[in-house]
Amino acid sequence: MAAEQRRGRRIMMTSGELDAFLAGARTCRVATVSAAGRPHISPLWFVWDGASLWLYSLTRSRRWAQLRGQPWLAAVVDAGEEYGELRGAELSGPAVFVGESPRTGEPCAELERPERLFARKYFGLDGMPYDGRHGWLRLTPDAIASWDFGKLRAR
Repeated sequence: MAAEQRRGRRIMMTSGELDAFLAGARTCRVATVSAAGRPHISPLWFVWDGASLWLYSLTRSRRWAQLRGQPWLAAVVDAGEEYGELRGAELSGPAVFVGESPRTGEPCAELERPERLFARKYFGLDGMPYDGRHGWLRLTPDAIASWDFGKLRAR
């Protein structure tokens, strides 16, 4: 389970709010670190299954290579334009490579649900359109911080 958020309790999302927000959001920004300690941040599509963030990444990307050497990552999902609309979450922990890479559709029970969610969310399909260039990363966060500045107005 993720560590409890200590600061910003007034604006943190409830578990249900966080699940709904992450299920509906389309893009996250993923931060990795090179062996030399240089950060790299890039956008990715993802799905949230209620416990883990599933990231569909190019296997020939800098992100993938950095995670092979240092598996820790942080991901930010946020929304809003005006101050009172800002909401989001930062999730961090170890990335786990799941299934073959690149993914070609070999049977993998662990990927059945995330692939179904992903295919529906981004392609409106019931099955994944494999391209032989992407692979799956699972982030089961050990820390989550969330915020919803709209809760400040309600007080």
